[in-house]
Amino acid sequence: MPSGLNYSQYRMAYNVLHHSNAYSKFFIVSSEKGDLKNASPILIHKTIIEVAGEVKSIKKLHSGQLLIEIMNAKQSENLMKLQKICEIQVKVAPHHSLNHSKGVILEDILECLKGHKVIAVRRIIIKRNNQNFPTKHVILKFNTPVLPKSVKIAYMNCPVRHFIPNPLRCFKCQRFGHTITACRGKQICARCSLPDHNSNNCSSTTPKCCNCNGDHPAFFRSCPRYKQEKEILAVKITKNISFREARKIVNDRTPKPGISYSSALNSVVTPSCSKNMQTAPSIINTPTAPTTVASLLIMI
Repeated sequence: MPSGLNYSQYRMAYNVLHHSNAYSKFFIVSSEKGDLKNASPILIHKTIIEVAGEVKSIKKLHSGQLLIEIMNAKQSENLMKLQKICEIQVKVAPHHSLNHSKGVILEDILECLKGHKVIAVRRIIIKRNNQNFPTKHVILKFNTPVLPKSVKIAYMNCPVRHFIPNPLRCFKCQRFGHTITACRGKQICARCSLPDHNSNNCSSTTPKCCNCNGDHPAFFRSCPRYKQEKEILAVKITKNISFREARKIVNDRTPKPGISYSSALNSVVTPSCSKNMQTAPSIINTPTAPTTVASLLIMI
């Protein structure tokens, strides 16, 4: 396994290579000591031609590794046998992301799940250090409001749970529930909460949240308002109700300043409705929405 690839990335590339009759088109050639940085491009090209024939492209990366794009399965097979370039020991492995054909793999998953009324599949991608990484989570969209506890893919029984997205926060006014394209408010700094500048140009050393007035920036994930918005989304999705209804439920059960928690509960849960709240089935069993979105918790 070449340097720069962890086990999960290497495994992903390996799985793509051995998926159906597919073959990897992009390979990384590396040396443990980075000796390829000083190797002659002419000798590198000559060696690769001798092993795999004329390939589509060869690029030297900043790391000193070589990125090679081949044209057919035979070249893929031959290139994997390469062990030396200019007397330098090298390792060859499929590129961990360029060979990842998300469309093909997700179409296969969708085909397997048609019996479960799945109409769309999307893998969750996370961003770290300005790079995108595919996760093991897959979002499924069902053509039914009732979420199954599990789905079967090939021989695997995979558990399913509701997909709760993160709250939307506008990067202009910093308020929740909309994006900058739909914003009618004025520019507010996410760091100091003052108007007419953004956090990139902020010189303040004292953060202040414009949503809760706390001593933290608006993008702080432990902000009470952020947590409340997340809870509202969870209630909306799990109970299959509107934002307005979900917000009322969360607001009614959130203690107000100067009101004790027990008083707040008594004002919300009256004797006439407390029994119904305990015994009534989940709203999701009597839905109003035509589709349900879920997250499939398995590496696929």
